[in-house]
Amino acid sequence: MPDRILKVNAYTTLDLVDGTAKGHDFEESAFAVLNVTSPRKNPDEITLELELDGTQLESLPTHADRVTLSPEDARKVAADLEKHADRVEAARDD
Repeated sequence: MPDRILKVNAYTTLDLVDGTAKGHDFEESAFAVLNVTSPRKNPDEITLELELDGTQLESLPTHADRVTLSPEDARKVAADLEKHADRVEAARDD
């Protein structure tokens, strides 16, 4: 992704996923980067970042969305992801 905002390296959580930006007047799909980080020194929060490949978008300028989570919030998100992953895997196995 040229002109990216997020760094992508060997430590990036997911460096190529399918993403969609949806608004009132548009819906666009593009490759995306999804990353989870916390500060190296004195970590006090978890950051979840998502950036769609700006070269594949027409309606949105290049940008990255960021959510800052407490450890409790991060665990809630992780538990929900696990629950839905189990559900999708079970449906695939049927």
